[in-house]
Amino acid sequence: MNTPFLGLRTTIYKVSDLEKAKEWYSQILGIKPYFDQPFYVGYNVGGYELGLQPDEKNEAKADGVITYWGVEDIEATFKTLLDNGATSYENPTEVGDGIVVAAVKDLWDNVVGIIYNPHFSVGT
Repeated sequence: MNTPFLGLRTTIYKVSDLEKAKEWYSQILGIKPYFDQPFYVGYNVGGYELGLQPDEKNEAKADGVITYWGVEDIEATFKTLLDNGATSYENPTEVGDGIVVAAVKDLWDNVVGIIYNPHFSVGT
């Protein structure tokens, strides 16, 4: 494949309370951030970057773009997100060939997508 794009690297969520968001995402992800500064908190999630940035401008959220994070058990992950205060945005739905997607809104109104895709492997 001849493209200058190397693949997805970072998803950033803007949050109004960086400390609370750091606690929430650390609990949801089951890991602590590898980078923790007042202007940015970064997590390494399976080799991809999830970044949290302060939303000082109270910017509108874009529902039209959704990043889907791969999971092994979409029902359990979806329930964990809801149990921790997220709200349902898209209930788990099979979209064909065994692929299931779902999405929630976090406490800061960011859309967080999750996907179970038995056919996906990094680099293909």
